[in-house]
Amino acid sequence: LQMLERQVVGGEQAKNKDLKEKRKRRKKYADERRMQLVAALQQSDEDSSDWVLLNVYDSIQEEVHAKSKLLKKMQDKLRAAETEIKDLQSEFELEKIDYLGTIRRLERDLLLFQQLLDQVQSLVRRDCNYSNLEQIKRQSVWDEENGCWKIPEPVIQRTRLP
Repeated sequence: LQMLERQVVGGEQAKNKDLKEKRKRRKKYADERRMQLVAALQQSDEDSSDWVLLNVYDSIQEEVHAKSKLLKKMQDKLRAAETEIKDLQSEFELEKIDYLGTIRRLERDLLLFQQLLDQVQSLVRRDCNYSNLEQIKRQSVWDEENGCWKIPEPVIQRTRLP
């Protein structure tokens, strides 16, 4: 009865030493391969959370410790990214304030020049082409190469009566 029980409990191949050795080798190879994969993942990207998901832990405390360590790293990265964002925002704000100041100054200068032109226009002779400012504006061309306006030369048109 005991002999039959041993055969049934272990199955037909229960006493096959070659099969047991083969199972041990497979298990050993699988454990080694798993350890190699875990080591490779940890070395290639320690900051990545992927290795935590693939790792097999011996205890819950070990898993909690590993995940806490990863969480701390991610929180540090998050703080660094938030600091970087704040720095960029403050830099952009300073540039914006500078641009707005430049625009206001240029608007004031434009208003000054416009008022000067309005005052001086009445002093220009009527037979000069500069008496009509709108016509001068239409004839003026922006020179990209030199970065300035090319305006027509002043011409006095004299009309002689016969």
